[in-house]
Amino acid sequence: MTERSLLAAVSGIEANQSLLDDIGNNIANSDTVGYKSQDLEFQDLLAEQLAGAAAPPAGGGGAGVNPVAIGSGVSVGAVATNLSEGSLEETGVNTDVAIQGNGYLVVEQGGVQYYTRDGSLTVDANGDLSTQNGGLVLGWQASGTGVLDTNAPLTGIQIPTGETIPASATTQLTLGGNLPAWNGVGTAPTVVTTTLDAYDALGDVVPVTLTFTGVAGTANTWTMQGTVPNPAGGTDDLWTTPPTIAFDPSTGQVSTVTGSTTNADGSLAVAVSAMPAGYTFSSGDTWDFEFPAPSSGAALTQFAVQQTAALQSQNGYASGALQSYNVGDNGVITGTFSNGNTQALAQISLATFANPGGLSLQGNGLYAVTGNSGQAEVGPPAAGGRGSLLGGELEQSNVDLGNELTNLITAQEAYEANTKVISTTQQSIASLEAIQ
Repeated sequence: MTERSLLAAVSGIEANQSLLDDIGNNIANSDTVGYKSQDLEFQDLLAEQLAGAAAPPAGGGGAGVNPVAIGSGVSVGAVATNLSEGSLEETGVNTDVAIQGNGYLVVEQGGVQYYTRDGSLTVDANGDLSTQNGGLVLGWQASGTGVLDTNAPLTGIQIPTGETIPASATTQLTLGGNLPAWNGVGTAPTVVTTTLDAYDALGDVVPVTLTFTGVAGTANTWTMQGTVPNPAGGTDDLWTTPPTIAFDPSTGQVSTVTGSTTNADGSLAVAVSAMPAGYTFSSGDTWDFEFPAPSSGAALTQFAVQQTAALQSQNGYASGALQSYNVGDNGVITGTFSNGNTQALAQISLATFANPGGLSLQGNGLYAVTGNSGQAEVGPPAAGGRGSLLGGELEQSNVDLGNELTNLITAQEAYEANTKVISTTQQSIASLEAIQ
């Protein structure tokens, strides 16, 4: 029947038109960030059986007959998403992120949760981290002290411009370096170290200077006194009775510090007798001067080499304003503040799916959950097979233009061949009508 060839050809034209649409969409999105190319797959339509099959005769003397059937054409069977990763491009934009692995960013738009591979993010006027189309990027906001709780519900991430962290008073000062070897003979040496700035509760600078004095007639033994300038004039001593430091002569390491306590890591800590006057400290605040564990790389030593003993660090800081931030591979957004401190601001979440090919493409690079994708498994990046993030980079489209152009030629030829079937069938019908 001539109608059969017409129907098959029409179905072929429709199917190849869909293929051309798919190829055109892939080519159009060859520069779209995070775009995943789609591959259209055909399937044949129900065949019309002209004759059934016959089994070979039981007694021999004949052969079996195969069924005779002619297909009815073709249809689109599936549109598969190519989930391979696109190439990475460095942008230098601190809000851009590329996903290495299987994860998807979780975003909320219009009250609905979507998922995307497009890491071209921005910060809006409210400080919300969002997609270019206004979707809020979800994750976990850090507390005011930089603590993250990834077990908490997802929330929109904010990076407020001008955010500040309050001042923190110094509670610990750490010593290090080397004191010159002292054999206890002659005039006892005095070593005045460089000054280190500590901070009070309001972030005011509190300059601290240490003076080490060899104990006359006692080898390998020193006293330590700390002084702080009093804003009202003069200086204040930190100890009524300066602590005494004894070194092991065979190792050059600290052996005892009077009035000290031993920490779990083997370091020694000695508290001041009184906090400096003229500064703001909370009730009960004190300073602990810590001597790192003997034989550790940071330990205070006594060797016959250059004097380098000094306060190495302290844990206080002045208040600071947010100056910059970056995204780590684990999705943690770390802020750098004007006081030199860094602190976690938030953490971006990632989602994975049992069948990511089952996600429904919604446009604007967004995907939605379907009954065949499985529910989103959400957690922090760089864990649970969710992949990691690369800050300042973007994943480009994974469209292979060379392959798409080849497919375009194939689809065009198939389309033209089907139109040729229609024209040939029309000629056959016209010939039959002429005969009749």
